[in-house]
Amino acid sequence: MSQSFSLTYTVLFILPKVPSFFFKLCVLMFRISCFTVLLCLISACTTQPSIDDEAKTTVADQQSEAETEPGDQGYSSFFSLSSLQESLFQSEEIVVTTETGSEDSFDDNSKHTSESATSPSDNCVDIDCSDITTEFAHRLAEGETINPFSETDGNQDLWVRMRSGFSLDLDIDNPRFNAQFNWYKKHQRYIDRTTARSSRYLYHIVQETEKRGMPLELALLPIVESAFDPFAYSHGRASGIWQFIPGTGKAFGLRQDWWYDGRRDIVASTDAALTYLQALANRFDGDWLLALAAYNSGGGTVSKAIRYNKKRGRKTDFWSLKLPKETRAYVPKLLAISRLIQEPGSYGITLQPLPNEPYFDIVKVGSQIDLAQAAKLADITVEELYLLNPGFNRWATSPLGPHRLLIPKTNTEQFKTALASIPSSQRISWQRYTVQSGDSLIRIAKKHNTTPSVIKQTNNLRSNMIRKGQKLLIPVAAKGNAYYAFSSDNRIEKKQNTVPRGKSTSKVEYTVRSGDTLWDISRKYKVGVRSLARSNSMAPTDPLKPGKKLVIWTQSAPTSIATNYSPPSRSNIRKVGYRVRKGDSLARIAGKFNVTVKQIVTWNNIDPNKYLKPGQKLKLHVDVTNGS
Repeated sequence: MSQSFSLTYTVLFILPKVPSFFFKLCVLMFRISCFTVLLCLISACTTQPSIDDEAKTTVADQQSEAETEPGDQGYSSFFSLSSLQESLFQSEEIVVTTETGSEDSFDDNSKHTSESATSPSDNCVDIDCSDITTEFAHRLAEGETINPFSETDGNQDLWVRMRSGFSLDLDIDNPRFNAQFNWYKKHQRYIDRTTARSSRYLYHIVQETEKRGMPLELALLPIVESAFDPFAYSHGRASGIWQFIPGTGKAFGLRQDWWYDGRRDIVASTDAALTYLQALANRFDGDWLLALAAYNSGGGTVSKAIRYNKKRGRKTDFWSLKLPKETRAYVPKLLAISRLIQEPGSYGITLQPLPNEPYFDIVKVGSQIDLAQAAKLADITVEELYLLNPGFNRWATSPLGPHRLLIPKTNTEQFKTALASIPSSQRISWQRYTVQSGDSLIRIAKKHNTTPSVIKQTNNLRSNMIRKGQKLLIPVAAKGNAYYAFSSDNRIEKKQNTVPRGKSTSKVEYTVRSGDTLWDISRKYKVGVRSLARSNSMAPTDPLKPGKKLVIWTQSAPTSIATNYSPPSRSNIRKVGYRVRKGDSLARIAGKFNVTVKQIVTWNNIDPNKYLKPGQKLKLHVDVTNGS
């Protein structure tokens, strides 16, 4: 220690006396370095995080980078979810979801933020003119489903209970409110269909909203979002009665995989939506109108509009803010519906009574179960089971859970008794399969309408390696695929076979090839991108996989179109440079030049998760015959 001190003393105080400018400069730099190191040590000692804090940071970082594999869903932590939620609250990217399930992105300087007159078609909220109309909605519109409740005493009406919990100001005189209110009160048929659709779910939503002490007008928000269609799917990839987009759903714990989509799960999505709304209300000091606007367009968008008004000395309430056009209509729609529910007789509207009692019970099943078997045990149709459990995509519940089913209250005890007599191993049908030459887990899974992970889990396989002659046990549907009416595959098939409105009457079946985009296919067949996506229960931004079967409804004869289509020749591909403009995204550029996002990423070696910057240069390989 003394030797070290002597050396330091010599360097600091003796060497500077050497009459050399060089040594003086070196010593000065050495002293500055020592002083800097000393400051860093002091700072580190005073701000050193605890071991727990380091562990939390590590967990959050690892989970934010993790892939959303089905097996990993159960391990998402509070920290990763809270960071995702915070990014949503601060987001200024405007994602607008309307009751027709449509979403549009707006730039803050866009013309869409201005107040403008709304045409009848733009203001259409009827399920018949919605982009998210499903087979279930068609059946309701045609009166093919009956009221699931028996006659009820008016004194026990759910509407009466809801009115007692209304707390928003519904006495409004505003042009935007009046426009929505006048539309709703003129459309009794729409009110009838949406309330009939809500009858299975509304009691549960009211119950959960009351538990949280939130205004009961919020229980009517699914009318604005999805018209209470449990299978609603918008062109912006929003799904379910609360219309969660994939990212927001994941941020609030709604798992999405091949078997299950939590955004359509009535219980899980309701909990997530109310949690999100309460968080937004807390952010805006309990102002529910601002919270609703943020639910629609993003918390950052509303905060930015508030700052804009504050700088100019203007009011910062919802009605005074400069918000996107869709958002400016979104909140008035909920308020208009709420006023009609509050005083239906005053405006010539008749509400069908809904009993103030639960329609379903939540029954724990403990394991995966075939939905056909579950419906039989409960003595209900498989369609009714799907309508109560729309989160399940396939013929059975997910092997990863949730291991519960919503069962009509009148059938709950029968279902529990019957379920208890069947062991878990018999709740799914099994088929023995012998691996053939050339087989792979993916090929076998596709053949049996399941997933490779399920086959691996069932047969205790540690890897994807299989050998010829190996015996596998595979879970299979107890009934034919057509029996599961509202499974994902059957909903898509029904949608594809439904002739769209208009002059498109010729049906073309097309198999997706490598490099195809919806934009490219739509231009070749002279149909709109949204129309093509809608006919196949897709969103325009959904990825296309080679081999996927698409149905295209056109005005021309199928043969003439099919012969005119040919993939672009390599001789027509040209390398072009593109400079990124304000508002550009990889998806927008890909659509403009008929290429895929993956191709742009590969050509330019860029990270698809990072934002593009105006002025950034990109290399593109474009088919010049498309005339982009």
